[in-house]
Amino acid sequence: MKNEILERLLRYVKIDTQSDPASSNTPSTQKQFDLANLLVEELKEFGLEHVEISDKCYVYATLPSNIPSNDDAYGKVPAIGFIAHVDTSPDTTGTNVNPQIIENYQGGNIVLPNDTSVVITTAESLGLAKCIGHTLVTTDGTTLLGSDDKSGVTAIMTAVKYLLDNPQIIHGDIRIGFTPDEEIGRGANHFDVEKFNCKYAYTLDGELPGEINKETFSANACIIRAKGRDIHPGYAKDIMVNSIRAIADVIALTPADMAPETTDGYQPYIHPHKVSGTVEHSELHLLFRDFKTEGLDEQKVMMEKIVAQVQEKHPKVKLELEIVEYYRNMLELLEAQPEGLDYLWEACVRAETNPYWSPIRGGTDGSRLTAMGLPTPNIFTGGQNFHSKTEWVSIDFLAKAVETVIHLTQVWYEKSKV
Repeated sequence: MKNEILERLLRYVKIDTQSDPASSNTPSTQKQFDLANLLVEELKEFGLEHVEISDKCYVYATLPSNIPSNDDAYGKVPAIGFIAHVDTSPDTTGTNVNPQIIENYQGGNIVLPNDTSVVITTAESLGLAKCIGHTLVTTDGTTLLGSDDKSGVTAIMTAVKYLLDNPQIIHGDIRIGFTPDEEIGRGANHFDVEKFNCKYAYTLDGELPGEINKETFSANACIIRAKGRDIHPGYAKDIMVNSIRAIADVIALTPADMAPETTDGYQPYIHPHKVSGTVEHSELHLLFRDFKTEGLDEQKVMMEKIVAQVQEKHPKVKLELEIVEYYRNMLELLEAQPEGLDYLWEACVRAETNPYWSPIRGGTDGSRLTAMGLPTPNIFTGGQNFHSKTEWVSIDFLAKAVETVIHLTQVWYEKSKV
């Protein structure tokens, strides 16, 4: 199975599928169709039913139940779904991904060949200590890898193929979904929950084996716009109004102890992640994140006070603040239907991955899907350092994700017989 996983992952990561937050289209980039259409072709070749792709780049398919009519579970096993996203992060280039394969990793830092200043260190990638003897896939140091989330796509496709090749493994209906634009917070925007038609689903969009997720950040975006007045700088006295200075003051007043680089665990953060502008018009984009949804309102109030303070300092600048809702922590809704969590835990135990629940300091499509009525916790895929040139994945760990998916179909089948 490892060779199949490796071959499939290498094919997928070489396809550029970066999403674009500046685009209002869905998908935000047409190149996401390159992978989505390939997946449709492969799913049809597998022989799955109801394989289709929407005009917005959502892929749906069904692996039908093979439960015999004389089985005690016949007609009792609910459909479950597995979901991954085809896009990669816009934070680091995904063009011309040149994956590197390390066979039989023996430990130590990994210097990447096409930019030797980029090093995967054991100090930052603690998961490497568990990868001795593994096959690793890394970048060449010039791009991201795209393991987030093409490892998830690979795990789902490999598990489906395995179930098809091993019909003695009995399972209920299995829905497959692939989404665009997850990395820019829009992955579930046009997901057809009614069409997907299942009781419970799982995203494969996590990190190291055993790490499973039932809670995420609640998330909003904040955009602060500043309007000034430009004029020739040689004659600007008492006339020029520099919007950049106002935005700089907003950034300076944003609490440093609430930054991503100073927080972890369950701590919230406010993250100024993009700034652009001219003297006449500037914009600051911030991310609000908190495991408590009400904390987002507190962050909004905090930034409103900062904007008011800066407005007082720069009375001729016009400042505006806009909040955009992203996703919400899925914990409460998931725990209202705990069997899907219990079955996931059992599947991880069977795959010998020593499961543990870990909060996601981010979000997944599952956050939104859960809010839309489809409970969707998250499963590991075996990599680390997502969105960066030091991204890597263990093929051995990814194989454990495939095993977990297969076991999960079995647990749902077995529990439905009771």
